Amino acid sequence: MTAESSAPSRPRHPADRARRERELTAPVSLTLPNGRVNPDAIGWARQPLVDTSGIGRGLGRNKRWEYWNVTTPTHILALTVSSIDYAAVHEVWVFDRATERAWGKSATVIPARGVELPANVESGPARGRAKDLEIEILRQAGGARLRARIPDASFDVFAALPEHHERLAVVVPWSTTRFQYTVKDVARPASGSVTIDGSTYDVPAGESWAVLDHGRGRWPYDISWNWGAGSGSSGGRTIGIQVGGGWTAGTGSTENAVFIDGRLHKIHDELDWDYGIADWRTPWRISGGGLEASFTPFYDKVTRTNLGIVASRTDQCFGHWGGTFAVPGGEIVAFDGIVGFAEEVRNRW
Repeated sequence: MTAESSAPSRPRHPADRARRERELTAPVSLTLPNGRVNPDAIGWARQPLVDTSGIGRGLGRNKRWEYWNVTTPTHILALTVSSIDYAAVHEVWVFDRATERAWGKSATVIPARGVELPANVESGPARGRAKDLEIEILRQAGGARLRARIPDASFDVFAALPEHHERLAVVVPWSTTRFQYTVKDVARPASGSVTIDGSTYDVPAGESWAVLDHGRGRWPYDISWNWGAGSGSSGGRTIGIQVGGGWTAGTGSTENAVFIDGRLHKIHDELDWDYGIADWRTPWRISGGGLEASFTPFYDKVTRTNLGIVASRTDQCFGHWGGTFAVPGGEIVAFDGIVGFAEEVRNRW
């Protein structure tokens, strides 16, 4: 599959059909004392139960990051704080939905410096600093505070964590030495403000939503993936969409789920993705495990990086989700107009 041609539906790997993931219900360490993945951590959970303090620096393959995306009726906001062992990679991005004008700055700092990341979700602050870029993520009562600043743009957003709100935590094992722990937290109510060129705009409560991607692991050098997420209200219910593909194939783990009023409904299947980046405005189709979803983009955020041994190609399309989900043993829930994104990424890192 390339960015220049349409992507066929991705077949399910036999191992994905054969295995049902184990649900983790108690705290567990991601790694063993020797640094390999802990077999007892392989599975999924409704809360971030996995301790990743064993993922540090020095082995060349450790990847740690916090990515937040916030959608409002008028803007889309995003920040990334990350360390990939030999470099710190940060980004702040602000997008005006009406004019499609964007303000953004990214920084790759080699060797990694000016970065602070907690061992676990919400166990401490995350900060990233580089020339003309500052990011701070703070745990506060009832949620997380997201602050970011670049020339001509800044934002200050509170991402609430409602009581009983569930989050998808998954350990994905490629091998005993290559593995990833991801927490995908969607449909977090957001509020605050964004300032652009001296003008301040509201991030209105009840109409704004935050998504978190918390990652800790040791990755293969060359890998591709799809990720999609959406948050919003439809039919009087709060809907969260979380789908992924490519990178989990053959591992027995998936990062797929639908959230309804804060309750997580896990999808154990690998999903079929049908889309074409060459004609990115064409609706994407994602299906499987009771989910029949379409995603209609309105903007493609294109990022290309080539620093020799470190390179990436990302098309992150923003748009609207619609479709249906068959709740296991229950109703069929229809949703429409859910704002979010779907992306195609290839990284050499």
